[in-house]
Amino acid sequence: MQRLPVLTNDFNYAYPDELVAQQPLAQRDASRMMIVDRKKHSTDHRSFSELPLFVGPGDCLVINNSRVIPARLFGTRSSGAPIELLLAERTQGSDTTHEVWRCLTKKAKRVRVGEQFFFGKSAIAEAIGHEEGALLVAFDRGHRARAVERCGVPPLPPYIKRKDPNDYVADRERYQTIFAETSGSAAAPTAGLHFSEAMLAAVATKGAHIAPITLHVGLDTFRPVMTEKIEDHHLHGEHFSIPEKTAEAIMKAKQDGHRVIACGTTSVRALESAWRDGRLESGEETTKLFITPGFSFQVVDALLTNFHQPKSTLLMMVSAFAGREFILDCYAQAIREKYRLFSYGDCMLIL
Repeated sequence: MQRLPVLTNDFNYAYPDELVAQQPLAQRDASRMMIVDRKKHSTDHRSFSELPLFVGPGDCLVINNSRVIPARLFGTRSSGAPIELLLAERTQGSDTTHEVWRCLTKKAKRVRVGEQFFFGKSAIAEAIGHEEGALLVAFDRGHRARAVERCGVPPLPPYIKRKDPNDYVADRERYQTIFAETSGSAAAPTAGLHFSEAMLAAVATKGAHIAPITLHVGLDTFRPVMTEKIEDHHLHGEHFSIPEKTAEAIMKAKQDGHRVIACGTTSVRALESAWRDGRLESGEETTKLFITPGFSFQVVDALLTNFHQPKSTLLMMVSAFAGREFILDCYAQAIREKYRLFSYGDCMLIL
């Protein structure tokens, strides 16, 4: 019997920096797409524009319609030195007069409690503590909204290099899916970035149902795993909601023998978290579901996803879906074939 991978290092791999996509392609649906067949352990190299070839009548494509907020803030510290904060998620400690946010920043532990940050003349925040590598920052009511409006830019991951706020002009549109509606994410559900209006329409023309869910991407999706054993990694939880019509469409697809195709790992987390007693439940909740090899998928039959960073929870989820050794082999193929990696990169369709 094959051993289940339990160490974070089991999900490590090497890649050349030049393959990390720094800019989106000129055309959204022009990405390359690796077709991954779980049963045959085979791969094929296609274009995302060919996605409709792999979708059939009655299938249900689940998309995440969460909208990314301009969560990266450039400001100044009390000392006059610059500060860059990523608003990762609002804490339950927030009240009617203050908003407390878990923020990511360089050398967060060196920031003193009580230090203030300034985002223009009327947007001030204060460091109030530290929590598992994140900095807890409190804003008086209205100050966070003003800071986002005046100083906020798209929260690109650190491997995408931008020198200053003026470099984010194109990202304001492209680091957002065409179906984004409900604001709340601190990072884009990147598998959805490949869709153009024409491609979404082409999938619908094949007779597939487009079913939206909402999962607001927070710390859990992009926070690195720092523990030696994956079971020791702690999840804070991410809020999601599944409309009743979406739940009904998914149940009909499954009952009729059609496939549920998840667009992105965020859709997978929401769907698998809401499956109970043989049914998908609609409604809102917070999920702390950590999907690793050995997990039994109940809802998702196919997955469209980007290539993910080494040792990430997202790579662990994809490995659970298709097998760790096979997925790492697929990644090795992608690197040899010079696929573009990560958020602005190419994708794979796992069948």
